[in-house]
Amino acid sequence: MFQTLLIAIGLSMDAFAVSVSSGICTDQLKARHILRGSFSFGLFQFAMPVLGWFLGTYFRVYIQKIDHWIAFVLLAFIGIKMVIESFENENPACEDGETPQKKGKTDVRDVKILLTLSIATSIDALAVGLSYSLLGKAILFPALTIGAVTFGVCLAGFEFGKRIGYLIEKRAELAGGIILIAIGLKILLEHLL
Repeated sequence: MFQTLLIAIGLSMDAFAVSVSSGICTDQLKARHILRGSFSFGLFQFAMPVLGWFLGTYFRVYIQKIDHWIAFVLLAFIGIKMVIESFENENPACEDGETPQKKGKTDVRDVKILLTLSIATSIDALAVGLSYSLLGKAILFPALTIGAVTFGVCLAGFEFGKRIGYLIEKRAELAGGIILIAIGLKILLEHLL
């Protein structure tokens, strides 16, 4: 349960960062936009691990002897990517020349932008579902946990972004990346030792 919760928190950090960005850069972000955005992020974070798990189930027979390495590489890759991205542009949410409270590329009031962001932030969860499948673990409870945690974290992220989010946005992604790398190392060490 604790490991599942850590994975959920780690995976939700991308969506949290986007939520904070939306809160910073979207003028007149209303409660319905926040709920719709949080639900969309949570739904995709739930669905992607399930999809990854089904894909992995098909291939599990062929790669059982190296599954722990695959899980480690996937989680470490995602984590390192998140850490690197946390040191890139200071405020990637707002388009060039815009200041906070103006419409940016993370404006979740636009359904197309919201769906694009939901898919983009949940690709990492697909890899986690694949990892669970390769390790022979069930996916429903972890996927529900990931979706629920993401929903809650995004609710907080939108609100936080509306107030003072620009101070922590990148640190959240850094923390999520470190958590995923640590979980990947744990999985690898459990199988090697």
